[in-house]
Amino acid sequence: MSPVERAACLIQQADALIVAAGAGMGVDSGLPDFRGKDGFWRAYPALREAQIDFENIASPAAFHASPERAWGFYGHRLALYRETVPHRGFDLLRQWGDRMLHGLSVFTSNVDGQFQKPGFDQAHIHECHGSIHHLQCLEPCSQEVWLADSFQPDVDEQSCQLRNPPPACPACGGLARPNVLMFADWGWTDQRTEAQAKRQQAWLCAVTQPVVIELGAGTAMPTVRHFSRRVIHQHGGRLIRINPNDCTVPTRLDAGLPMGAADGLAAIAKVLGAEWSSAAPEGGDGGH
Repeated sequence: MSPVERAACLIQQADALIVAAGAGMGVDSGLPDFRGKDGFWRAYPALREAQIDFENIASPAAFHASPERAWGFYGHRLALYRETVPHRGFDLLRQWGDRMLHGLSVFTSNVDGQFQKPGFDQAHIHECHGSIHHLQCLEPCSQEVWLADSFQPDVDEQSCQLRNPPPACPACGGLARPNVLMFADWGWTDQRTEAQAKRQQAWLCAVTQPVVIELGAGTAMPTVRHFSRRVIHQHGGRLIRINPNDCTVPTRLDAGLPMGAADGLAAIAKVLGAEWSSAAPEGGDGGH
């Protein structure tokens, strides 16, 4: 049995789908890859010129030192994520989860909000590093988190500078920042993410035969891989690891696919057939 065929069997046998997604999940939708300075600076040449790397710009200190530049970076990302169309793999995952007894739950280290676009239930998404589509006070003056929908960034991409006024905290009037976990970040308001984690844990307690599909999660930032390992250890089930660079899996009962996220999911879908790429069976509740 090939790894793709094994992956299809694991999906057919599962009572719940757990999606564990790292940065590689969004790359196939055309989002930039920030791995290494070269990858980051290709996306932001103005920061290369200023010799500012990802860890320096993605920090609260950057907002204190130069709000226009920090929001130039995050404002550009916010606009990009709003415009990005998720690849077909997102729909496949949602459709597979719809067919399972307990549905699906998502754990992602990505802050791009791409799982919400194709109709994943917001109540079953855990964004462990927060969401760029939400804001908080930079100080912070409170633990409040609010949607960034009203903020429309106007960014000069040549200089990576925000041209319009940055968002303000509605409570104190001070500078607002994205509600994402940054580097050297002691002011992140994590209440929204903690609530997501509690909902996910409660859901996990009800499943008995889950399958974890891990996508684009590397070892340099192993947050997603640690989650996959913890879920399998605590709740049983099997792992499908889709990664073009390191798809090694714990046992021969698991499946490792040396592919990108979109290609790997499409290969599994081909084996599963049309039935598994359609709506949930009549009488099923979809679960998510």
